[in-house]
Amino acid sequence: MVRSVGYMTTAAEIRPFRIDIPQSDLDDLAARLAGTRWPDELTGAGTDYGMPLGVVRRLAERWRTGYDWRAHEARLNQIPQYTTTIDGQNIHFLHVRSEEPAAVPLLLLHGWPGSVLEFTGMIGPLTDPRAHGGDPSRAFHVVVPSLPGYGFSGPATEPGWDSARMAKTFAALMSRLGYTRWGAAGGDAGALVGRELGILAPDGLIGVHLLQIFAFPSGDPAEMARLSDADRQSLSGTTADFQSKAGYQKIQQTRPQTLGYGLTDSPAGQLAWNAELWTGWGDYADYLDVDTYLTHVSIYWFTRTGVSSARHYYEDARSGTGYRDAPNKVPTAVAVFPQDFRTIRTFAERANNIVRYTEFDRGGHFAYTTDPYLVAGDLREFFTGLG
Repeated sequence: MVRSVGYMTTAAEIRPFRIDIPQSDLDDLAARLAGTRWPDELTGAGTDYGMPLGVVRRLAERWRTGYDWRAHEARLNQIPQYTTTIDGQNIHFLHVRSEEPAAVPLLLLHGWPGSVLEFTGMIGPLTDPRAHGGDPSRAFHVVVPSLPGYGFSGPATEPGWDSARMAKTFAALMSRLGYTRWGAAGGDAGALVGRELGILAPDGLIGVHLLQIFAFPSGDPAEMARLSDADRQSLSGTTADFQSKAGYQKIQQTRPQTLGYGLTDSPAGQLAWNAELWTGWGDYADYLDVDTYLTHVSIYWFTRTGVSSARHYYEDARSGTGYRDAPNKVPTAVAVFPQDFRTIRTFAERANNIVRYTEFDRGGHFAYTTDPYLVAGDLREFFTGLG
């Protein structure tokens, strides 16, 4: 059950919002997909050079002929949504209050190339644990914003929207909603913003739950000596593998505007670009929940936020935020999933107050979507422990 919020300040500050993509935009998308000029591909290249042509064509054909945006739009519109303006930027957010009297307000932060859709499978278990076999005393009110420059928050209209500025904006949002004691959780780019919240430590923030802390070796031999076997394997394997494939990251950190012409003009380009991370650089495309992915990419396409979301990487690289060793003294939990970048606790503890570190036996980078009950359970344990 979801409930809208009737008490929030004034209509001038917080406005009800409903997704309603014009039919002309859907028709334009279908026409562009039908007229796609496809690149060639080297025989037997697999995923070595980037997203395989066959995978992208298959996704594009589903998007053009089999995917029903209106059905997914209607499901999203069942969740109460609002917009407000903070620091000159439009901010879109979902807001669902629990009926449980002791519910803890919780800010949920998506990543790139995700959207608020990442959390739709978690809203019920978090706000109404009674209906999902959980303890009703461990419920949450949830606030799920679109990051500035992403999705229905619309393009960022000026430079400087790095993770630190986003954190300040979301602290202001929670205050505007009347919450005086609240927690935050985030993954991917949302984990960067969540950690910046820990550094900022605004009044009322009781804890931060992250799917990743992107901390790396300092060069201290004593630090390296404390690594577990799993840490060493990750450092020599997964991390190096990521760096060899992280072209999207390097380009978004340096030339997002140049990239943006292709993302904004070609839905096949937006589809392939976003699919790299979502499919593990194409290696896990056969396991993709296709329509969920297409809903994410549709949000980027219809809102024309391919380039403005990419600028988030540029702004972090320019300002030195994102991940930095500035102290985060707020109680912090880390959820570690095996098919993901591994947070190495020894490195992360240099600058973070880690009070909970949970390693799961399944799940990956998009655990909010693929394993919502695992994450929801870890959130309950962490925030209940904070008292």
